[in-house]
Amino acid sequence: MSRNSVTKTVVVLLVVFGALGTAAAQMPNPYGPAISLENAKKAAEPALAEAAKNKWTVAVAIVGPAGTLIYYEKMDNTQLGSAEVAIDKARTAALFKRPTKAFQDVLAGGGDGLRVLTLKGVVAVEGGIPLVMDGKIVGAIGVSGATSAQDAQCAKAGADTVK
Repeated sequence: MSRNSVTKTVVVLLVVFGALGTAAAQMPNPYGPAISLENAKKAAEPALAEAAKNKWTVAVAIVGPAGTLIYYEKMDNTQLGSAEVAIDKARTAALFKRPTKAFQDVLAGGGDGLRVLTLKGVVAVEGGIPLVMDGKIVGAIGVSGATSAQDAQCAKAGADTVK
């Protein structure tokens, strides 16, 4: 190998391993009590409104910190498979204390990132976001039915209302 090839390889490896470290890091927030049904509904409303505004049909799930379903709603004509995916995205975000996009990004990097495929209960698809109130993770929101980025846009709209 030429010196130039070695240098390029080292740079690529540093970028990949740096991305693995930052994307996969869990949130430092401790777990708190589960989000109330009232607050779960309040988080779901803007997620559903964002989807409706953009003419997307989605399912929205809110879980507590242990991944237990607190609230669920599916828009009319949402593909049936999205029901379980929304719940699984929310559970992943809650149980692993990070957005599901972190797993998606690590997996997309290949190499050591493929280890994500062996983690039980992980959905490595954007659209799940932990919910934080008073500095504590009280659950997570998961959205499924549109593209991953669109699901995440809806989930963020819901997560941003939880304080």
